[in-house]
Amino acid sequence: MKQGTQLLAVLAAALLLSMQPARAEDKPYTEATVWTVTLVRVKPGLLDTYLRELMPMRKKLDDEAKKAGLLMSSHILSGVAANHDDFDVMFLDEFKNWAAFDGINAKYDAMMEKLIGNEEKRTQVMVKRTDVREITGIKTMQELIPK
Repeated sequence: MKQGTQLLAVLAAALLLSMQPARAEDKPYTEATVWTVTLVRVKPGLLDTYLRELMPMRKKLDDEAKKAGLLMSSHILSGVAANHDDFDVMFLDEFKNWAAFDGINAKYDAMMEKLIGNEEKRTQVMVKRTDVREITGIKTMQELIPK
């Protein structure tokens, strides 16, 4: 009985050693760029007011981030909210990969200081925006391209 158990253990070990580890090419997709999705609910009737204040500064910041090699693309989508708790504006920011996020806060802070001003001024701008909008969610996700 002992020999049979030993033989079984040897066969199991040989089987485990002969198995190939799963490789990235075995996945049904290719990992692509990384996206940050920000969902915003704007107070009724204030969409144009919000976008008039936001878009010029956002465009300047996005252009600076693209020049610095941080941001690949940026998109803004607007639509009708499904209910009173739903978002009506979506911001999509595309980054090359997860490594692009290393030290990103300091880099964006420096750009925002250049474009908007010191921390106190930037805080005033952000507080003003809370009068017309609420961020309902932020998520960072990686695009997967089917093979």
